Amino acid sequence: QVQLLESGGGLVQAGGSLRLSCTTSRRTFSPYAMAWFLQAPGKEREFVAAVVWSSGTTDYADSVKGRFTISADNAQNSVHLQMNSLEPEDAAVYYCAATRPFSSQYPVLLTTAHLYDYWGRGTQVTVST
Repeated sequence: QVQLLESGGGLVQAGGSLRLSCTTSRRTFSPYAMAWFLQAPGKEREFVAAVVWSSGTTDYADSVKGRFTISADNAQNSVHLQMNSLEPEDAAVYYCAATRPFSSQYPVLLTTAHLYDYWGRGTQVTVST
């Protein structure tokens, strides 16, 4: 079983930055992709960003393009989410997610939560005005 541990959440003023990190418990784990989702109170979980482990290909929700950057650190089995120009609407619990290892010759839809097999417990991001 793979465990994901998130860190880096907290309180920030609007316009500020935070960097979230997620580390996997298994050093030899090579998922197809890792991602970040958010969930605000009373709302469904939403896709934020994803990275394909082998290629570094990334995908972002329209709402965060140009503000957030996802990156994979293969040596440390970690993924990071640099969040800049934070807005009150970004406030939520952020969850790290990882797929099982697999390969595909066809494009994979990274934005759906059903793709991901492992989830962290979440880290709270609060943005004050």
